[in-house]
Amino acid sequence: MNKKLLDKFQPSIGFYLSLLLVFAIVTFFFGQYSMYLGIAEAVVVIMLAFYMRISSKKRSLKLLKYIESVTSSTDSATKGTLLNFPLPVVIFSPTNNVILWSNNRFTALTGNKDRFFEVRVTDLIPELSVKWLTDGKNECPELITINDRRYKVFGSLVHTANEPGNIMAAVYWFDVTDYADKYDEFLYSRVVCAIIMLDNYDELIKNLSEKDKSALLSAIDDKINAWIASCGGILCKYDRDRYLFLFEERYLATFIEEKFSVLDAVRETIRAGGVQATLSIGFGRDGKTFDESFHFASLSIEMALSRGGDQAVIKNKFSFEFYGGRAPEVEKRTKVKSRVMSNAFGELVSDASAVFIMSHKYADLDSIGAAVGICAISRKRGKRAYIVVDAESIVAENLVTRLRQNPEYKGVFISPQDAILIADSRCLLVVVDTNRPEQVESETLLLSCNHVAVIDHHRRAATYIENATLNFHEPYASSASELVAEMMQYLIDQNDVLKIEAEALLSGIVLDTKSFAVRTGSRTFDAAAYLRRVGADTTDVKRLLQSDFETTMQKYAIIRGARIYKPGIAIAFSEVPQNRVIIAQAADELLNIAGIQASFVISPDGENIFVSARSIGNINVQIIMEKLGGGGNQSTAGVQLSGMSKAKIMENLTSAIDKYLEGYTQNTQ
Repeated sequence: MNKKLLDKFQPSIGFYLSLLLVFAIVTFFFGQYSMYLGIAEAVVVIMLAFYMRISSKKRSLKLLKYIESVTSSTDSATKGTLLNFPLPVVIFSPTNNVILWSNNRFTALTGNKDRFFEVRVTDLIPELSVKWLTDGKNECPELITINDRRYKVFGSLVHTANEPGNIMAAVYWFDVTDYADKYDEFLYSRVVCAIIMLDNYDELIKNLSEKDKSALLSAIDDKINAWIASCGGILCKYDRDRYLFLFEERYLATFIEEKFSVLDAVRETIRAGGVQATLSIGFGRDGKTFDESFHFASLSIEMALSRGGDQAVIKNKFSFEFYGGRAPEVEKRTKVKSRVMSNAFGELVSDASAVFIMSHKYADLDSIGAAVGICAISRKRGKRAYIVVDAESIVAENLVTRLRQNPEYKGVFISPQDAILIADSRCLLVVVDTNRPEQVESETLLLSCNHVAVIDHHRRAATYIENATLNFHEPYASSASELVAEMMQYLIDQNDVLKIEAEALLSGIVLDTKSFAVRTGSRTFDAAAYLRRVGADTTDVKRLLQSDFETTMQKYAIIRGARIYKPGIAIAFSEVPQNRVIIAQAADELLNIAGIQASFVISPDGENIFVSARSIGNINVQIIMEKLGGGGNQSTAGVQLSGMSKAKIMENLTSAIDKYLEGYTQNTQ
């Protein structure tokens, strides 16, 4: 406190002006004594001027003595090094940033003709931050621009010999404008590789004459060419539905800023049958070679398709970036792929020593149902199957209890720790109902297995299980149980399926489709019909989906506290900790209210906070949840958070909703 008070009375221009202002005010109110006061003012100003001059000389002598002390150990030829340094140099106090001394080059650098006195270096150069100096670094992390020139700044803190507590900062400026410009040009001129794909080529040209097909594809070509016309890139068609696009990095920011307008432009192209054309674009950047950039682009287009298409994905050396993906999903699946995947999966099971099935944490009816279907396939192939679950966090507890009553499922449910002890180099790990490594029941088991198969229906996120031996990923499917039910039709006979297994699979489909209300395609009904034929009892399935009285009351307590955030969007926050089942059911129930298109339910559960999101309209809740670090699909998504307050979660959620709605409004105008 004393030091701060003393600093206020240090001689400075501001201090002198303040005194003169006080004298002027006093003179104004005491006019009859103005002559005496004027003389007093003149005397005080003269005294202050002498004091300022003496103080300035003392400070200069003190600085020169310090410079001499710094160079006293060198020979006489180097004593003037600092005074005649060929680079701009400034010495200032790091506590208040006031300049103590500078050479002529620094004075010219800032555009001033005179030396500085009582001026802060941060006032002259606002971009300069001295935090890196106080952090013990000797180099400024960014370039500083002064008068259209860019400088690399180096510096250090030094202690004076006579006053150890007094610290000064010496900063040196290197003009790197030419180097920086060439480096920027190098970055801007790097080649970005893009793959542009017409998502629904087969649906567009179906039953069209050659004339109409040519006209349709020509219209799409014209819109793509108009989009790339300003960047001077190279576009070539290398397949019936794919284009290779090469352009410079400098134009990528423009594409991002305009939100890849070609997606909307092509979507306006509608064939006679009412089918809209949609594009997916995969960008590869930062590759060391053209081949690596093309590989990044291939991964991006694969990611875009696995997320439903009609979007752009950018892949660099470290991560993915997603743009678009707001169009409603349209079922684009063929039984050919299911048959091929089924045969390949059957071979993997036959070659394995044992089969381990693992889903996401807090396994629900869909994940357990899919796992049960894999058990049936493994039993048909004569392989021992294990379902890896955490007994303390399982959601579908009623189903697991019923399964354990059957002799075929004795010892099938094991903990992740036991699975790691049993697994060997020839075992097969099947991951169902998720494709993200951080969401599986045991990441250690995932890393321990050499052969991994992934069966999932969620849209792929930036992190996903890579290098899987088999990846049956269909974002257009309603559930993982639907995909497994399709595979079972090719791999086992109807008589080999247990009644409880058929009901487990059907309960998974009913759960994820909200009783066939959302994300339901023709293939969904085909899978349900197959399960009904092999013995599934819809009444028993209904019992599996029932909640007890206490759970129902807790669910409606959450709904009672819900509020309408924006038209069609409801948000509920439960102050009382609830488990994930109740949170998800409350979000589902909110959609039964007229006018609600999307619902978000937030509740603590132990040390974590869960957000469950549901949609029944055009709002894609997956995009909103991805902003918070979660994922899912267009109608069902969620995220698990920790270490955040209610206010912060609400702020992040509402911000993500606002950004989504802003982008959606722009796309629909």
